[in-house]
Amino acid sequence: MDVQNIISLLGGVALFLFGMSVMGDSLKKVAGSKMEMILYKLSGSTFKGILLGTGVTAVIQSSSATSVMTVGFVNSGIMKVRQAIGVILGAILGTSVTGWILCLNSLSGTGASVARFFSTEILTGVVAVIGIAVFMIAKKSALKNVGGILLGFAVLMYGMSMMSSSVSPLRESEVFIKMLTSFSNPFLGILVGLLFTAVIQSASAAVGILQALSATGLIEFSEALPIIMGIGIGASVPVMLSALGAGTNGKRTAFVYLLSDVLGAIVCGGAFYALNAFIHFPVMDLTMTMVSIAMLNSLYRLAIVIVFSPAVGLFERIVCRLFPDSPDDVSERADMDRLEERFLSHPTLSLQQSKTVIDSMAGKALESVESAVTVRRQYSQSGVKKVFDIEDVLDRYEDKLGTYLYKVTTADLTRAQSKEVSKYLRVLSDFERISDHARNIGEAVDEINEKKIAFSDDAERELTTLEDAVCEITDITIKAFVSGDVEEAKKVDPLEEVVNRLCDVLKARHIERVSRKECTLENGFVFNDLLIDYERIADHCTNVAIDVIESESDTVSGHEYHDNNDYKNTAEYAGYLSGYEEKYRV
Repeated sequence: MDVQNIISLLGGVALFLFGMSVMGDSLKKVAGSKMEMILYKLSGSTFKGILLGTGVTAVIQSSSATSVMTVGFVNSGIMKVRQAIGVILGAILGTSVTGWILCLNSLSGTGASVARFFSTEILTGVVAVIGIAVFMIAKKSALKNVGGILLGFAVLMYGMSMMSSSVSPLRESEVFIKMLTSFSNPFLGILVGLLFTAVIQSASAAVGILQALSATGLIEFSEALPIIMGIGIGASVPVMLSALGAGTNGKRTAFVYLLSDVLGAIVCGGAFYALNAFIHFPVMDLTMTMVSIAMLNSLYRLAIVIVFSPAVGLFERIVCRLFPDSPDDVSERADMDRLEERFLSHPTLSLQQSKTVIDSMAGKALESVESAVTVRRQYSQSGVKKVFDIEDVLDRYEDKLGTYLYKVTTADLTRAQSKEVSKYLRVLSDFERISDHARNIGEAVDEINEKKIAFSDDAERELTTLEDAVCEITDITIKAFVSGDVEEAKKVDPLEEVVNRLCDVLKARHIERVSRKECTLENGFVFNDLLIDYERIADHCTNVAIDVIESESDTVSGHEYHDNNDYKNTAEYAGYLSGYEEKYRV
């Protein structure tokens, strides 16, 4: 094999991988969002999950994409780990479809029969022409994506042809023959398949390259099987990488992919080689072709699904042992367990449980603000991640609580109970929005660190004063809501006025600093973003305080109280306002 063949092989691999990428990306754009909804809605049982995982993976041509999608669903709390295991088993089987598509490359164009018009070269050329025509002419993005699918397929097939032709001289290479013979050692073959797939991060591509090598006529069953087992294990790498920033359940789901393929190699491979030691299967010396490799890949993956589909519960227990719940996970699950469906027919009990969970949510909202302020003052990646994680948790709380409270409204409620449900729906939205603004602060902090932005001493001092006020208004609000303390809630409005004035003063002073070149314009943008988020947090605190006042008052509506200037003219309001102005003077 000379330099020309090596360059041709590498070029073929490049075209093959690029074609797979283009075709896969276009398929995801055409069907990706629909596939996500199908996965979300219809993965109720293990059997359904396997069918859906197989179907979705066959359509989008990527088991990794299907599994990463599933990790996202589990991480967001809209799918259980047990449901996800079935989908992942299906994805492991579905990825074998690509090998059958690549078998089209084995169609011969020789001879004078009509069959030559269905050769790889003719079919690929026709698909390429149609694809470029659709891509260039179509105005709608959906049709352009269809053109992208066809072009990706054509490039993939051309790359396959280049690989097959470039490796044909290897059939006469003694070095290559000796190397292939060594792969009949199962452990070495598995290692090669694992490492190669981990590098290119595509099981379909790895099997395709193995199919191309089969054109040499030198690959036998004994070498192909361990490589295919290794390819299955290596395909778990991108899925595991996707779970690095995921929660506990996301990590559990990702690990299922690795666990399935490792145990598949041990159980299925071990059983096959144990039987072969006694029976000596004649198939071990079979020379592999593209079709036989596709068949072996499909049968091996099907065996994994058949063997492990009854063991979904065992897999769930294993990953739960390997990735135990954190204290926060335990707390969240305990809260969610309070929202018991059986309580829905007893509104008093269901509302009491809802209040307990919302109190927990309120505490997490306060934690998100305090964490955002802490990481703004002292940057750390772990601190920013904590802010983001809390926001994700509050998103789940809002989703679960909102759904549960709407179900409560279907019961026969008294007027007071209906009023209570409305209040809870409003405040849980405010708590979730508070965490959203805390997340915005975390993102701004990331930008500050990335761009090495530094505020002036005056800006830093003023911002610290504002942050202290925002932390206090959030703390007062949460305490007032949890205890139902109207007197505590009345402190929120004057403190919000102080926060609003502080934001106006800080904005004006920072503009002056920018004009004097003491701060840059870029600093000004980030500084202004922080002020907006702090002011919005105070606004949501006032909304919660209004609801506390309204719910505890028999005569005055909270919004009437807020809109009415009478309270702002009282000595009590003036006293609070004067005290906060003095405390947070800049």
